[in-house]
Amino acid sequence: MPELPEVEVVRRGLERWVAGRTVAGVEVLHPRAVRRHPAGGADFAARLTGRTFEAARRRGKYLWLPLAGTGTSVLGHLGMSGQLLVQPADAPDEKHLRVRVRFDDTTGTELRFVDQRTFGGLSLHDQTPDGLPDVIGHIARDPLDPAFDDAAFQTALRLRRTTVKRALLDQSLISGVGNIYADEALWRSRLHYDRPTATLTRPRSAELLGHVRDVMNAALDAGGTSFDSLYVNVNGESGYFDRSLDAYGREDEPCRRCGTPMRRRAWMNRSSYFCPRCQRPPRVTA
Repeated sequence: MPELPEVEVVRRGLERWVAGRTVAGVEVLHPRAVRRHPAGGADFAARLTGRTFEAARRRGKYLWLPLAGTGTSVLGHLGMSGQLLVQPADAPDEKHLRVRVRFDDTTGTELRFVDQRTFGGLSLHDQTPDGLPDVIGHIARDPLDPAFDDAAFQTALRLRRTTVKRALLDQSLISGVGNIYADEALWRSRLHYDRPTATLTRPRSAELLGHVRDVMNAALDAGGTSFDSLYVNVNGESGYFDRSLDAYGREDEPCRRCGTPMRRRAWMNRSSYFCPRCQRPPRVTA
């Protein structure tokens, strides 16, 4: 699933190519693409037509396009395979095209939502006073947000009474971190994924947060992580941060720090990748 860097790459593309444009018409080609809009596809299309998109925004893995003068936003979640593409209007339809948005200008491009697995979707929502779609008001700020409160995060992390990777994936504590970047930040911090959060000192939690930011900024510079053709920006281009991964997906390859073969362990229906020497598991106490 796309994490913060991949979604931020898409947000920047939407801000460049879609912000300020007025919708001339919408086609909903698959009902599951708007299943989170209870009134259905026809209502979604009607309420969008004639509206102007403002600059795209993001919190964690969610992005949205506010509709000027309405107090509502189009919320997008990419799910496992969703793509928001800006394409020439005369380009052939993608095999898994789900929603098409045409504009009333002469640029010759349109916005397409493509989703092979239909786990993602688009929906319309009222905004909270701080500009978030109401359904994601509970999502915490992400570590690249200028308003992110480091001290509050460090305190909450120690009070969670859980393990460090579970905490990093808790979107009510810190948003935007998924399996890939959690493993990368933990490797850089030399922390095992099962380390209890209560054992982290304030300097260690600050160091971990710094590594989370560093790995996400590095991924942004590389256009995100693309393991296959599903993770692309609005122009259909893949990121290349997968070439720089130190932990994720490197089972049996030598640790870039100590040379010990990296290991993979099943974890919460996912996989965790770590170095058994650099990231020693916590001691089991009676």
